[in-house]
Amino acid sequence: MKRNFTIFVAFVIAMFMMIMSQSVYANAVSDSAKSAVVIDAFSGEILYESNAYERLPMASTTKIMSALLALESGNLDEEFVVDSEAIKVEGSSMGLEEGDTVTMRALVCGMLLPSGNDAANAAAVRASGSVEDFVELMNERAQQIGLEDTHFVTPSGLDDDTDEHYSTAYDMACLAAYALQNEDFAQICSQRYIKLSYGNPPYERWLTNSNKLLDSVDGVIGVKTGFTDKAKRCLVSACERDGATLICVTLNDPDDWADHAALYDYAFELMEEQQLPKSGESFKFKVAGGEKSLITASTKEALMTLPSDALEHLKASVCIEPFAFAPISEGDKVGSVKYYYDDKLIYELDITADEDVSAKEYEYSGFDRIYKKLKRLLDGI
Repeated sequence: MKRNFTIFVAFVIAMFMMIMSQSVYANAVSDSAKSAVVIDAFSGEILYESNAYERLPMASTTKIMSALLALESGNLDEEFVVDSEAIKVEGSSMGLEEGDTVTMRALVCGMLLPSGNDAANAAAVRASGSVEDFVELMNERAQQIGLEDTHFVTPSGLDDDTDEHYSTAYDMACLAAYALQNEDFAQICSQRYIKLSYGNPPYERWLTNSNKLLDSVDGVIGVKTGFTDKAKRCLVSACERDGATLICVTLNDPDDWADHAALYDYAFELMEEQQLPKSGESFKFKVAGGEKSLITASTKEALMTLPSDALEHLKASVCIEPFAFAPISEGDKVGSVKYYYDDKLIYELDITADEDVSAKEYEYSGFDRIYKKLKRLLDGI
């Protein structure tokens, strides 16, 4: 009896210490960041938040949107001369001067690495004809992707003359997850250094990324730093570990490097590898006009690293055609399983045929053979 009581007490103490340590660890960032959030980029589930929906200035993390729209404008490697008025802007710079020849790709690099305000303005004028029209495009895209608490006034993030340039930690996390789906954006923001050629005449130079997490935190793949006197230190980052990608955002955080590192260590503990429902399963499938009338089709087994409670929110909808006409080859897509996370489509898994089915050969009557010969003759006239 005494032994059992001792084991029980030890268990209670251990559980209490674990809960307390996790609570202190998870809330460590709240002492320094005015607003913070960590989300799973795949499902969008919030793994940690502190005042995540408070509207705040976000400084140069604004350039996530500016860079994305610049990349989508096309002709990324076409050379042009920068607008001389656009580059007359204070703050961080990629070193553009009047008469410089650049490409849109170079301007995006200038935005995402050294956080060039000159690059943001030059890209805005090139893409939309004016800074004002580009800002309008930024706000339109924000609405399209559901950023309900975000409003842009400048493409650079400079906010000294306005209180209408704002976002939230949650909106910025959603924006980062969206932007990372663009391969050019993801590739550029992950680089510690980039060598470019621009100027008048163009010459080679190196740009350095201001995101120190790329060197100091395991798995970090971007995204963007920011600072103004009003917004203070802002940081949006993304991190990949064990098949999962998390997005962390802190606004007005004097200790952002340490906070992001601690939050990633905490949040990745909430992720686990899980098998998607309906993956690795077989389905009966009807075939018309084939040597077989019924075959099996299946999905491959799909394992994904998701928040531990993700399956409670995940719905799998099987979409398969009632039948298909032969011939059918093994591996042909005949349907899909669509996965919805809280009614948002996040993934689609193919349903494919498990075997070949050849078309059935029919015997033709004498009349059919004569008709086919006449048709061939007429087709050849």
